[in-house]
Amino acid sequence: MHIAVLMVALMTGIAGAGAQAKPPVKLVVLGDSLSAGLGLQGQDAFPMKLQKALQDKGIAVDMINAGVSGDTSSGGRDRLDWSVPEGTEGVIVELGANDALRGLDPDVTRAALSDIVARLKARGVAVMLCGMLAPPNYGGDYAARFNSIYPDLAKKFDVPLYPFFLHGVAADAKLNQADGIHPTAAGVDIIVKNMMPAVEAFLGTISGQRR
Repeated sequence: MHIAVLMVALMTGIAGAGAQAKPPVKLVVLGDSLSAGLGLQGQDAFPMKLQKALQDKGIAVDMINAGVSGDTSSGGRDRLDWSVPEGTEGVIVELGANDALRGLDPDVTRAALSDIVARLKARGVAVMLCGMLAPPNYGGDYAARFNSIYPDLAKKFDVPLYPFFLHGVAADAKLNQADGIHPTAAGVDIIVKNMMPAVEAFLGTISGQRR
């Protein structure tokens, strides 16, 4: 009787240890200065604050900040293979802000982002798109062509979309640095808070596909 109880206890302990030892999700944020953390301390950049927020919820992630200041969507595509190492399970794509600020042809942005998503999916890497909005001074036609890129690609490739990366922060002077473009540390906190439900769902999908 005592031996049977001891065996059950040992087996339960082993099962519990296995559950606790679940490896962290290997995640990359592929982006520009908004994720690189331009003007901020390293720990205040979006990927690091997102990692900490997830850890505070008991969700382990192994995070790589692949943000490069000044990068366009085409730049992100050109460095995709070395920015997203083998073994990566999920990529949050945060690109397009510089395309819009420079008034680049939306067709070029669409093609670059489409290539990024297609290549990652071909590698078996899960993708989450972060949308961006064109500045209003480029006019309604440009905005319509640019803003439609993200929902169109999310639908085409069946990937989750967070509609606007800077939601709750854009155009708020208190939450942006002096340039009016890059969030302060407090602004990044709001971005992370707003994105958390979408990121948790994204990570849940990845965990559910593990074997």
